[in-house]
Amino acid sequence: MEETRELPKLEKKLEKMTIKELREIALQIPEIQGVHGMTKEELISALKKVYGIAVEPKKVGASLREVKSKIKKFKKLAEEAKQNRDFEKYERYRKLASKFKKRSRKLAKLARMS
Repeated sequence: MEETRELPKLEKKLEKMTIKELREIALQIPEIQGVHGMTKEELISALKKVYGIAVEPKKVGASLREVKSKIKKFKKLAEEAKQNRDFEKYERYRKLASKFKKRSRKLAKLARMS
């Protein structure tokens, strides 16, 4: 005789929950062992396995090499605009370079995690 038990209801996406909320849910599920020693990512993957949620790899827009080449391009354009005293374009290119720097750091972090 199989026992059908009710899984705790999820109010929001697992990724949006705090580690404290994830632990509270995981403690109610006997299949998950060592809850307090797990990181947030480990808790999320364990809960997804229990709930039968498919784990989808995150899609990343571009490679790190492409992003770094764009950073160089925008830095060069910003420097040219600054020399031509076109400060409006300078600011635009500088902000774009900064945006791509943030993206490159995110890509590097994802590469380290996988």
